[in-house]
Amino acid sequence: MAKRMQSRFDFKISATDGKARTGSIQMLRGEIRTPAFMPVGTAATVKAMRPAEVRATGADIILGNTYHLMLRPTAERMARLGGLHTFMGWDRPILTDSGGYQVMSLSSLRKITEDGVTFQSHLDGSRHMLSPERSMEIQRLLGSDIVMAFDECPANGVSREEAAKSMALSMRWAKRSRDGFDSGGEHAERAALFGIQQGSLDEKLQGKRRCAH
Repeated sequence: MAKRMQSRFDFKISATDGKARTGSIQMLRGEIRTPAFMPVGTAATVKAMRPAEVRATGADIILGNTYHLMLRPTAERMARLGGLHTFMGWDRPILTDSGGYQVMSLSSLRKITEDGVTFQSHLDGSRHMLSPERSMEIQRLLGSDIVMAFDECPANGVSREEAAKSMALSMRWAKRSRDGFDSGGEHAERAALFGIQQGSLDEKLQGKRRCAH
């Protein structure tokens, strides 16, 4: 018998085999079969494919990139154009990442504080501030269905002490992400906020994590 869990979306487990499982996430814009292949539409497009062609592959959801979209064309402009779904011509669910990974990849162009991350655009060198609250605002303006909590993504090979410090910061940011998401009005009622596993590659640290819901 399928198990059901209530959240901001409906999740159904249809079959299990050991720790493996299949199921589906039901959202207002449609069903996402899991496990899922999620094509990457970094800059609001899956390269070399039209939305109908992406759908024809069996994809139920597309990923959009918060960092790249906040820089170009900007989240505010995207909202004025009707949101990411309208801009892309994709009427099914979209997941947007938090921007944390891209900020990590700009290690020579950014500074991390408790407030968030100040960084230089890789496009024109302009300076920007990305915080948990701003990440939630951007993803709301984009109209994301699945919003990712803002986190610090530590580089591979960091010490356990550095990984623990990063995890603690990300958990504090997760709480701020949750508060920012919940204040998003109508968007918060129809979207879902996902937490991100932290602790780098340290299994003991990963076991201590607390995620947003």
